[in-house]
Amino acid sequence: MENIKQALVGRRDYALISFIGISFALFSIPILQNIKLAFLPINATNVALLILFFTLLANFGLWFSAVIARKIPIILQIAKYGAVGAFNTFLDWGVVNLLIALTTIAAGFWFSVFAGIGFVIANIGSFFWNKYWTFSAKGEEQKATEMVQFFVVSLIGFGVKVGIASLVVNVIGAPAGFDEKQWANIGNVSGTMFSMVWNFIGYKFWVFKK
Repeated sequence: MENIKQALVGRRDYALISFIGISFALFSIPILQNIKLAFLPINATNVALLILFFTLLANFGLWFSAVIARKIPIILQIAKYGAVGAFNTFLDWGVVNLLIALTTIAAGFWFSVFAGIGFVIANIGSFFWNKYWTFSAKGEEQKATEMVQFFVVSLIGFGVKVGIASLVVNVIGAPAGFDEKQWANIGNVSGTMFSMVWNFIGYKFWVFKK
């Protein structure tokens, strides 16, 4: 019965995933303003297109995951976790880039402060999204304990990400023919993938265990 419930998707799920899709677009605005992509200037038309694109993509992803979850129920939970993870990543990057845009500071001590602020804000949001939507955990009286456990798992995940990314970029190094910036992004993505796997296991079997 529990597996069947996990595989069901209702209006609330589609409303939440639509909110995530819209948020992707809005969080991307300060990011795009800072990286200045020539083919994607920030204007009302492009913002509307981003909102439409991310909303449709998020809804399709949830629907497709629900279809697969009829046979493999945990797929829907993994899909929700991935959507929340992407939401929090965009929130983190959006906060950092907004602070950079407001202060024109993009390096040094204050950049590290901005990165810390983005991490904390994203993880506070991540706690509530994962508790009530991804893992459907109950029990208000355990919220404080769960939050401490959540931040422990997240901090270890942060260490995993930095460690893997540093290993790929600084120890293994870019192969011949790879641009250093391209390889840096490969290292960052590699670290993120490993940390997301760790976080999912920690959240499911320790923080929000049934």
